[in-house]
Amino acid sequence: MSTISGIGAAVIGTGFIGTVHVEALRRLGVPVRGVLGSSAARGAERAAALGVSHSYGSLDELLADPAVQVVHVTSPNVAHYPQVKAILAAGKHVICEKPLAMTSAQSAEMVALARASGKVAAVCYNIRFYPLNQQARGMVAAGELGDIRLVTGQYHQDWLARPTDWNWRLEADEGGALRSVGDIGTHWVDLVSFITGQKVAAVMAELATFLPERQKPVGPVETFSAAQGATETRRVETDDAAMILLRFADGARGALTTSQVSFGKKNALDWEIAGAAGAAAWFSETPDHLWLGHRDRPNAVLQRDPGLMNATGRAAAALPGGHVEGFADSFRAFFAQVYGDVARGGRGPESTWASFEDGHHEMLFCDAVLASAREGRWVELGETR
Repeated sequence: MSTISGIGAAVIGTGFIGTVHVEALRRLGVPVRGVLGSSAARGAERAAALGVSHSYGSLDELLADPAVQVVHVTSPNVAHYPQVKAILAAGKHVICEKPLAMTSAQSAEMVALARASGKVAAVCYNIRFYPLNQQARGMVAAGELGDIRLVTGQYHQDWLARPTDWNWRLEADEGGALRSVGDIGTHWVDLVSFITGQKVAAVMAELATFLPERQKPVGPVETFSAAQGATETRRVETDDAAMILLRFADGARGALTTSQVSFGKKNALDWEIAGAAGAAAWFSETPDHLWLGHRDRPNAVLQRDPGLMNATGRAAAALPGGHVEGFADSFRAFFAQVYGDVARGGRGPESTWASFEDGHHEMLFCDAVLASAREGRWVELGETR
């Protein structure tokens, strides 16, 4: 295939994030052949609402469609492992939402299967593709911040701050043993690891569940939407928030807090990276500005402008300076790179999307966080396997 417009896509999952995937694919000119919902009726209803011509009745039907070369997995976390295995076995490329799996044993197997398949297999850590995060990666690689010393930040939200707030991620058998860490925490860790070029090697963690009982609606609830109607009381043991100290592989230290119960924080990720020669910081709710810290001259703010950015940053930017690129644009940039690699037959040398190996590392991170919180000690990644 020579162009991405000749590559057919299908999307599993028709909720909030599945809709984001469909819309980003349309912007790129990738034909969306169909969607697969949680039920045949749900899939048909959502396909009609999204203007997608076909809804599949089953995963087998989707995988049998010769017009589909790439499958997007946006289903609940518990379904990622079996669905990805089936997709790779069918000889199709895959983009899987995070976290990659429910356990590191599953993600390790998925890495091996992806390697053996020869197919493009990406994890949807889209925040890498805000252009100024790519810019920051280029700056670190060029030595502009010097040796990295300290990496700090947070990822806070408020969409689960009330006992009447509900989502499938609250239940461990659907979303995994970790919630705020597995969902938004792995986003933050993947991002700063990507920017600094250093993987987290060990953690010291504390987890908190401030709302141990919640009201679960009898009917379905989409992500970020309010529940209505009858409810039932359910016990919740997954983490509302976490406080995590970090040791990175090349000697840097760090600290992260995650929260899904912080009022006023809608989707608030921030990081600050301090090096031996300078510092940088970025905040997701003002994504077109990168703060640059200096000691011997005034601090600066770099506005996202392709004319002012390095090559790594420019490659992810699509709009002129002053035209804000946000959440949806990060998916467009991410998919553009992945589909470009599908078209060329494999990952390109300059590609920066998260691989299944990256997704597996984040599962090892989750293992270490759980062990540290239970045992009250530093835990190295991979120690608990």
